[in-house]
Amino acid sequence: MKNKNIGRMNWKILFFSFVIVFGVALIGSWFTNGNTDGEWYQSIKPSITPPNYVFPIVWNILFVMISISLYLVWIKSNNKNKKKVAWVFGVNLFLNALWSFLFFYLKNPVASFFEIIALWLSILLMIKASWKIDRRASYLLVPYLIWVSFASYLNWLIAFG
Repeated sequence: MKNKNIGRMNWKILFFSFVIVFGVALIGSWFTNGNTDGEWYQSIKPSITPPNYVFPIVWNILFVMISISLYLVWIKSNNKNKKKVAWVFGVNLFLNALWSFLFFYLKNPVASFFEIIALWLSILLMIKASWKIDRRASYLLVPYLIWVSFASYLNWLIAFG
């Protein structure tokens, strides 16, 4: 039997995908806002760090891509896969917000470096899980992996450089 929902947009699920992802982004921004211009961060950031205005632009684009990726894998997943998708994306989003807490709120570059490695690995798991369900969804996550790779390097320079 053919699935009638294939090819049809499920606006409710798309909406909730955006709410979930941007909700986590909002939590992370609570720890970041006001700290990027602060004396502590200005004194430790590497010279190759992009200007502050670049970060919200890039992150918002990435969060849109993550939201669409979540939507694509969710609508194509069976119940067994939905649990895995919820787990993989949930862990990643938790780690995403946790990094901002560790780095900007606790001002702990060493802890945030080890945490960003876990975040990076969780992105790989998202890509792998998505690949099996909808390859477009996994492709949407590659820029996220690249950006977090660069952020990991910046974090390493601050913590150990």
